[in-house]
Amino acid sequence: MKKTLGLLLLCITFIYSVSAQKDKKNSDEESKALAVQEAFIDSVEHAMNYQHGTILLKNGIAKITIPAGFKFLNAEQADFVVTKLWGNPPQEILGMILPEGGKVTDASSYSFIVQWDEMGFVKDDDADDINYDDLLADMQEDIAAGNEERVKEGYGSVKLVGWAAKPFYDKEHKVLHWAKEIKFDDSAENTLNYNIRILGRKGVLILNAVGGMSQLAMVNNDISKVLNIVEFTDGNKYKDFDPGLDVVAAVGIGGLVAGKVLAKLGFLGLLGKFFLPLLKLGKLGIVAIGAGLTAIWRFITGKRKEDEPVESFKEELPENPSIEPSENA
Repeated sequence: MKKTLGLLLLCITFIYSVSAQKDKKNSDEESKALAVQEAFIDSVEHAMNYQHGTILLKNGIAKITIPAGFKFLNAEQADFVVTKLWGNPPQEILGMILPEGGKVTDASSYSFIVQWDEMGFVKDDDADDINYDDLLADMQEDIAAGNEERVKEGYGSVKLVGWAAKPFYDKEHKVLHWAKEIKFDDSAENTLNYNIRILGRKGVLILNAVGGMSQLAMVNNDISKVLNIVEFTDGNKYKDFDPGLDVVAAVGIGGLVAGKVLAKLGFLGLLGKFFLPLLKLGKLGIVAIGAGLTAIWRFITGKRKEDEPVESFKEELPENPSIEPSENA
């Protein structure tokens, strides 16, 4: 009996020893992989050239005066972040606005992506007549109707929970803003999507942010500083509309809010940055990041995105354009 017990203990000791060695090897591999990822994140942040002051957007349509407590990435660097770092397909991006302490690799931060939609002159005469509760119900119904197809294609369902901030239109400054709370069935935290639209002569300037609902208080605290930072250049202002020359948009204020509820940039590609906290989970987190970004990319494009070498990104970052001194138009 003692001999059997001794043999059993010897076997257990051997198994434990082998298991411990295997765990140590896995732990070493995870530590190395995590170190590589952390080095990549640090190098990305050091490569970003943030700007302040009054900045003429790349298309010349408007100027943005960056308020105290915020910073700006130009079109080229913002495009790098959105397409290569966060995994979006290429698209026209004019810049990115972040809180001064924010980072493009930090999921606890948020940022507004700046874009231009030359949809035409948006008439705002419907602004006072919109019932936003009814509009929300219609939008929720549209999203729910699309879930069956999303599930068939192997993706999770999506729910528009409600307004995180009810739509408000500032008729004097021609600024519309609202926020939605979105529930993805595979996400522990609901998603916040904050939208700002500034109306101009030939279209709207878009400021779009995505984060977790836990960031709503932070965004609400900052939003008043961001709403009036855009100024269209001469000839491009809302008041410059010429009915004899200019195209009128097919939608009004209500149509801007309804829009494309699951716009690619607004809800899919930007979610890429929210996989970054998984880095803290080591190898498991790194695998989850890769799987998540691949799934998002395939959902958007229908094809796999080829891996890009981590060490090559820094050389791809473009130089910053000059910053204009502040001036009143």
